[in-house]
Amino acid sequence: MQRPLRFVVEADGGSRGNPGPAGYGSVVLDPATGETLAERAEYIGVATNNVAEYKGLIAGLKAARELAPDAQVLVRMDSKLVVEQMSGRWKIKHPDMKPLAAEAATILPRAQVTYQWIPREQNKHADRLANEAMDAGKHGRQWEPSASTAVFDRGAARALATPPAAGPPGDAAAGAAAVRAALASASGTTASGTTASAAASAPAGAGTLFEDAGSGAPEPAPAAPAAPAPTAAPANGWGPDMGTPATFVLLRHGETALTPQKRFSGSGGTDPELSPAGRRQAAAVAEALAARGTVQAVVSSPLRRCRETAQAVADRLGLAVVVEDGLRETDFGAWEGLTFGEVRERFPDDLQAWLDSPKAAPTGGGESFSAVTRRVSATRDRLLAAYAGRTVLVVTHVTPVKTLVRLALGAPPESLFRMELSAASLSAVAYYADGNASVRLLNDTSHLR
Repeated sequence: MQRPLRFVVEADGGSRGNPGPAGYGSVVLDPATGETLAERAEYIGVATNNVAEYKGLIAGLKAARELAPDAQVLVRMDSKLVVEQMSGRWKIKHPDMKPLAAEAATILPRAQVTYQWIPREQNKHADRLANEAMDAGKHGRQWEPSASTAVFDRGAARALATPPAAGPPGDAAAGAAAVRAALASASGTTASGTTASAAASAPAGAGTLFEDAGSGAPEPAPAAPAAPAPTAAPANGWGPDMGTPATFVLLRHGETALTPQKRFSGSGGTDPELSPAGRRQAAAVAEALAARGTVQAVVSSPLRRCRETAQAVADRLGLAVVVEDGLRETDFGAWEGLTFGEVRERFPDDLQAWLDSPKAAPTGGGESFSAVTRRVSATRDRLLAAYAGRTVLVVTHVTPVKTLVRLALGAPPESLFRMELSAASLSAVAYYADGNASVRLLNDTSHLR
């Protein structure tokens, strides 16, 4: 058979612990037919997700070179880090990554290789290979092609032969509108009306709290292309598959000196640092998230206590911290630094108005809950556009976390006063392409015990 002069290489890598037992998988495909031309997988011992991803890339490029050294190669990976670094748009700072990237760059001439980011759902074949390699390593073996079932995940690759129509890159709103239209068509309601689609996200959220089915490769991702929307809804079942949701793992910062005293501490006060107890909490949550291995990016409020908490986690995961001003805490005005009892004694009428209405602001030009909701909602929408289909650690404060949970549940503003949220606690919300959300976790502090 004459080999095609154009190949698609799909590669992935994973680590169960980051660092932990790691493996990679890569596959070479004929873009005209979706035919699998070569598979590679290997257990590589203890390594990070990023190292495993680069190893998968190297193996895939070598396999393509063995087939036809003069072929044009499109590399498709769900690692934004590897794609952006190999494309030359991001600098390679980590010392473990530099030699791997240099090796990958020399396998084929630069002009023959291009890189494309794809959602994890479209990288199932390579992901399955990577997991098979890690499973083999767990039992003291190496991966064997004869035992592989990864070829059954080649459906996404076969779509290369007839690419689906899609809107402009990044047009998440149009994609969501198309999904709603499909749901409305199936349920007999208008696309903007209430339908049974509210339950559509339930099955995808079942089973795990904030983990998806991929190998958990972390990467800082300032933007991600929107996945094509389904074009039809099934006649039965929960509705169309909305793909991998964007999942916000919501982390309240660790304790400061003000936290145990239950004092108002917002964005208009002294901006305290973490206390020794808060630093221990940040270290504990970093270990817990590293063990899960699912966080792919870290975003933080600009306030010091959040940035310190976020940095502790990011350092453990090998990620960068992106600061988002919209995640800051409420400005409590003249109440900053006071206890609830002190505010009630000094500003009784203002406090009662604040408790009665989300439109009431704290004394002295503070920020109302309505204003916070508008700010947090706009921030949520920006992050959803930037991190479509990814798991993002969002390090913020009591009010923003409760607001995101309240909005996901469709609960009234007074529900903010009916949620407990401990220092360094984890919550999680998954957001789907049809605009629905699923609260998967609230106020988890098991990592602190």
